[in-house]
Amino acid sequence: MIAQADPGRSYRAHAAEIDEAIRRVLERGRFVLGEEVDSFEREFAEWVGTRFAVAVGSGTDAIAIALRAAGVGVGDEVITVSHTAVATVAAIEMVGAAPVLVDVDPATMTIDPRAIEACVGPSTRAIVPVHLYGHPAAMDEIREIGRRHSLRIIEDAAHAHGAELRSRRAGALGDAAAFSFYPTKNLGALGDGGAITTDDADLASACRRLRQYGWDAERNSQAPGVNSRLDEIQASVLRVKLRTLSGEIERRREIAARYSAALRVGRLTLPSEAPGARHAFHLYVVRAPDRARLGAELGRRGIGTAVHYPIPVHRQPGYAGRLRCGSLGITERAACEVLSLPVYPELSDSEVDTVIEAALAAR
Repeated sequence: MIAQADPGRSYRAHAAEIDEAIRRVLERGRFVLGEEVDSFEREFAEWVGTRFAVAVGSGTDAIAIALRAAGVGVGDEVITVSHTAVATVAAIEMVGAAPVLVDVDPATMTIDPRAIEACVGPSTRAIVPVHLYGHPAAMDEIREIGRRHSLRIIEDAAHAHGAELRSRRAGALGDAAAFSFYPTKNLGALGDGGAITTDDADLASACRRLRQYGWDAERNSQAPGVNSRLDEIQASVLRVKLRTLSGEIERRREIAARYSAALRVGRLTLPSEAPGARHAFHLYVVRAPDRARLGAELGRRGIGTAVHYPIPVHRQPGYAGRLRCGSLGITERAACEVLSLPVYPELSDSEVDTVIEAALAAR
């Protein structure tokens, strides 16, 4: 069986260095917000291309804390997409704001700037563009909309470690960005973790306070905060894996290029890159008119697949009927067609060939 994602193989690829890093933390005896977190924040900010990174407990917390730090709260509206992980929308509601869900571009599956413009209202305070699957959203247009309407832009970069737009990495394209280090991500921890990146010193300072009860340097709560801290063990693991991340993203792109070259004939719609964009291929997602049959046939041949995402947020029971939405026709169609094939740097060339052969036979 070739799994659609296999974080255990990522650990095994780095096992000796990870085990040594964890041993170092255990022997040092400080397990929360110590020198490993400090070092990881500096190294990750440098890798993304921002002045600051603030490590937190999860990608969901990263979105919520960044929104809070940007002044978004109760009574405000935040525009994002319905074709995303529920975490994006859950984070907006965590700060008391109301999500407004809009459609995606059919080519990139990221937020459609025209749909944003149509839904800006008097209560709109922010946009959360999702760099879905590893493709950057149309940030040039989104920043212009933000400028015209005085909106804060918080990137959801959970899928986008290493994605680029006009040679700038995702995470350095808005007022702030939220990353997830869930184990399957391009940069994955051995559990939950997240980070906020920004060039704004005041926003970074606010995020640092909010992640730990709103404390200032004297541990007085200057604002209602939360407990969302990346622990030292996870930071040490992420530091190890960050060293090889650029090369691993190149391997993802190489695998994606092989898939696209082999599968371009037939009924599948394959991923594409917008002009000036560089896909990081957290996921390799095709659109298939008969997804269920294709997925079943690939499974029969030992190829794991997944659906990201089968039910748009606006149709899920916890959200249905209570959110403001724009037209969502493309989102609705995509939810019936998208299928994720295996793509991770530990796949061997022979395994990639096996996936291709199975997909060609099953289409």
